[in-house]
Amino acid sequence: MSKSQPQILPTDRSFWFCLRAQTKREHFAAIALRKQHGIECFAPRLRMRKLTRRGPVWFVEAMFPGYFFAQFDYVTERRRVEHAPGVRGLVQFGDRLATIDSTIIDALRQRMEADELVTLDPELKVGQEVQIAHGPLRGIEVLVTQLLPASERVRVLLEFLGRSLQMELPKGTLIQPRSSVVSSLN
Repeated sequence: MSKSQPQILPTDRSFWFCLRAQTKREHFAAIALRKQHGIECFAPRLRMRKLTRRGPVWFVEAMFPGYFFAQFDYVTERRRVEHAPGVRGLVQFGDRLATIDSTIIDALRQRMEADELVTLDPELKVGQEVQIAHGPLRGIEVLVTQLLPASERVRVLLEFLGRSLQMELPKGTLIQPRSSVVSSLN
Protein backbone atom coordinates (compact mmCIF):
# COMPACT_ATOMS: atom_id res chain seq x y z
CA MET A 1 0.00 0.00 0.00
CA SER A 2 1.25 3.52 -0.61
CA LYS A 3 -0.11 6.96 0.08
CA SER A 4 0.68 10.25 -1.59
CA GLN A 5 1.85 13.03 0.70
CA PRO A 6 -1.40 15.04 0.32
CA GLN A 7 -3.33 11.97 1.56
CA ILE A 8 -1.21 11.86 4.73
CA LEU A 9 -0.64 15.55 5.48
CA PRO A 10 -4.20 16.61 6.41
CA THR A 11 -4.67 13.85 8.98
CA ASP A 12 -3.34 13.60 12.52
CA ARG A 13 -3.45 9.83 12.30
CA SER A 14 -0.24 7.81 12.48
CA PHE A 15 0.61 5.22 9.83
CA TRP A 16 3.09 2.37 9.63
CA PHE A 17 5.84 3.44 7.22
CA CYS A 18 8.58 1.39 5.62
CA LEU A 19 11.99 2.93 6.32
CA ARG A 20 15.34 2.29 4.65
CA ALA A 21 18.12 1.52 7.10
CA GLN A 22 21.84 1.07 6.92
CA THR A 23 22.63 -2.51 5.94
CA LYS A 24 23.01 -4.88 8.90
CA ARG A 25 21.88 -2.08 11.26
CA GLU A 26 18.09 -2.28 10.90
CA HIS A 27 17.56 -3.49 14.46
CA PHE A 28 19.81 -0.77 15.92
CA ALA A 29 18.01 1.97 13.96
CA ALA A 30 14.68 0.74 15.35
CA ILE A 31 16.05 0.71 18.91
CA ALA A 32 17.37 4.28 18.49
CA LEU A 33 13.98 5.53 17.28
CA ARG A 34 12.23 3.84 20.20
CA LYS A 35 14.59 5.20 22.84
CA GLN A 36 15.22 8.71 21.51
CA HIS A 37 11.76 9.59 20.18
CA GLY A 38 9.33 7.04 21.64
CA ILE A 39 8.30 5.87 18.16
CA GLU A 40 6.86 2.39 17.81
CA CYS A 41 9.09 0.31 15.51
CA PHE A 42 9.13 -3.20 14.14
CA ALA A 43 12.37 -4.74 12.84
CA PRO A 44 11.78 -8.51 12.50
CA ARG A 45 14.82 -10.78 12.42
CA LEU A 46 15.53 -14.40 11.48
CA ARG A 47 17.67 -16.72 13.59
CA MET A 48 19.04 -19.69 11.66
CA ARG A 49 21.91 -22.16 11.60
CA LYS A 50 24.38 -21.98 8.74
CA LEU A 51 27.25 -24.23 7.87
CA THR A 52 30.66 -22.59 8.41
CA ARG A 53 34.23 -23.87 8.61
CA ARG A 54 33.72 -24.21 12.36
CA GLY A 55 30.56 -26.26 11.82
CA PRO A 56 26.96 -25.08 12.18
CA VAL A 57 26.69 -21.61 13.73
CA TRP A 58 23.60 -19.63 14.68
CA PHE A 59 23.20 -16.34 12.79
CA VAL A 60 20.69 -13.52 13.26
CA GLU A 61 19.77 -11.50 10.18
CA ALA A 62 17.10 -8.98 9.28
CA MET A 63 13.96 -10.52 7.80
CA PHE A 64 13.84 -7.59 5.38
CA PRO A 65 17.49 -6.61 4.79
CA GLY A 66 17.90 -2.86 4.64
CA TYR A 67 14.35 -2.08 5.84
CA PHE A 68 12.24 -1.84 8.99
CA PHE A 69 8.86 -0.38 9.94
CA ALA A 70 7.85 2.53 12.17
CA GLN A 71 4.49 3.98 13.16
CA PHE A 72 4.37 7.75 13.52
CA ASP A 73 2.53 10.92 12.54
CA TYR A 74 4.08 12.04 9.27
CA VAL A 75 3.44 15.77 9.79
CA THR A 76 4.96 16.13 13.25
CA GLU A 77 7.67 13.45 13.32
CA ARG A 78 8.94 12.96 9.77
CA ARG A 79 12.13 15.02 10.20
CA ARG A 80 13.11 13.35 13.48
CA VAL A 81 12.58 9.91 11.95
CA GLU A 82 14.51 10.64 8.74
CA HIS A 83 17.50 12.01 10.67
CA ALA A 84 17.65 9.33 13.37
CA PRO A 85 20.83 7.21 13.64
CA GLY A 86 20.85 4.33 11.14
CA VAL A 87 17.86 5.60 9.14
CA ARG A 88 18.50 6.37 5.47
CA GLY A 89 15.00 7.66 4.74
CA LEU A 90 11.41 6.71 4.05
CA VAL A 91 10.66 4.31 1.21
CA GLN A 92 8.93 6.17 -1.61
CA PHE A 93 7.59 5.30 -5.04
CA GLY A 94 7.75 8.62 -6.84
CA ASP A 95 5.65 10.97 -4.70
CA ARG A 96 3.95 8.09 -2.87
CA LEU A 97 5.16 6.90 0.54
CA ALA A 98 5.22 3.17 1.31
CA THR A 99 2.77 2.46 4.12
CA ILE A 100 1.83 -0.86 5.68
CA ASP A 101 -1.57 -1.78 7.03
CA SER A 102 -1.51 -2.36 10.79
CA THR A 103 -3.17 -5.78 10.36
CA ILE A 104 -0.12 -6.98 8.42
CA ILE A 105 2.24 -5.78 11.16
CA ASP A 106 0.04 -7.46 13.79
CA ALA A 107 0.03 -10.74 11.84
CA LEU A 108 3.83 -10.68 11.59
CA ARG A 109 4.16 -9.90 15.30
CA GLN A 110 1.98 -12.87 16.25
CA ARG A 111 4.52 -15.20 14.61
CA MET A 112 7.48 -13.64 16.42
CA GLU A 113 9.24 -14.78 19.55
CA ALA A 114 10.66 -12.32 22.07
CA ASP A 115 12.86 -9.56 20.66
CA GLU A 116 11.16 -9.72 17.23
CA LEU A 117 12.90 -12.99 16.34
CA VAL A 118 11.77 -15.97 14.27
CA THR A 119 13.92 -19.07 14.73
CA LEU A 120 14.28 -21.20 11.64
CA ASP A 121 15.16 -24.62 12.97
CA PRO A 122 12.82 -26.91 11.10
CA GLU A 123 12.27 -30.34 12.51
CA LEU A 124 13.96 -33.17 10.68
CA LYS A 125 11.60 -35.53 8.89
CA VAL A 126 12.06 -39.03 7.56
CA GLY A 127 12.83 -38.84 3.85
CA GLN A 128 14.38 -35.37 4.10
CA GLU A 129 17.78 -34.59 2.58
CA VAL A 130 20.20 -32.88 4.98
CA GLN A 131 23.91 -32.05 5.12
CA ILE A 132 26.45 -33.31 7.61
CA ALA A 133 27.92 -30.28 9.38
CA HIS A 134 30.77 -31.84 11.44
CA GLY A 135 33.53 -34.36 11.01
CA PRO A 136 35.27 -35.89 8.03
CA LEU A 137 32.00 -36.22 6.06
CA ARG A 138 31.16 -32.53 6.48
CA GLY A 139 29.18 -31.09 3.55
CA ILE A 140 27.91 -34.45 2.25
CA GLU A 141 24.18 -34.72 1.72
CA VAL A 142 22.43 -37.68 3.32
CA LEU A 143 18.85 -38.94 3.55
CA VAL A 144 17.10 -39.18 6.95
CA THR A 145 15.74 -42.71 7.34
CA GLN A 146 14.78 -42.83 11.03
CA LEU A 147 14.50 -40.44 13.99
CA LEU A 148 15.76 -41.83 17.28
CA PRO A 149 14.27 -39.40 19.82
CA ALA A 150 15.49 -41.01 23.05
CA SER A 151 19.14 -40.46 22.17
CA GLU A 152 18.65 -37.28 20.07
CA ARG A 153 20.19 -39.12 17.16
CA VAL A 154 19.16 -39.65 13.55
CA ARG A 155 19.73 -42.63 11.31
CA VAL A 156 20.73 -41.53 7.82
CA LEU A 157 21.43 -43.19 4.49
CA LEU A 158 24.72 -42.25 2.88
CA GLU A 159 25.53 -42.95 -0.75
CA PHE A 160 29.31 -43.49 -0.79
CA LEU A 161 31.47 -45.13 -3.45
CA GLY A 162 28.45 -46.65 -5.15
CA ARG A 163 27.15 -48.23 -1.92
CA SER A 164 24.34 -47.27 0.42
CA LEU A 165 25.44 -47.15 4.05
CA GLN A 166 23.30 -46.49 7.12
CA MET A 167 24.79 -44.60 10.02
CA GLU A 168 23.61 -42.80 13.16
CA LEU A 169 24.48 -39.17 13.82
CA PRO A 170 23.58 -36.64 16.53
CA LYS A 171 20.79 -34.26 15.43
CA GLY A 172 23.02 -31.25 16.10
CA THR A 173 25.46 -32.30 13.38
CA LEU A 174 22.87 -32.09 10.60
CA ILE A 175 21.62 -28.98 8.84
CA GLN A 176 19.24 -28.38 5.98
CA PRO A 177 20.77 -27.36 2.67
CA ARG A 178 20.28 -23.62 2.00
CA SER A 179 17.77 -24.23 -0.82
CA SER A 180 15.38 -26.12 1.49
CA VAL A 181 15.56 -23.40 4.19
CA VAL A 182 14.45 -20.80 1.64
CA SER A 183 11.57 -22.99 0.42
CA SER A 184 10.36 -23.54 4.00
CA LEU A 185 9.79 -19.77 4.34
CA ASN A 186 7.38 -19.66 1.39
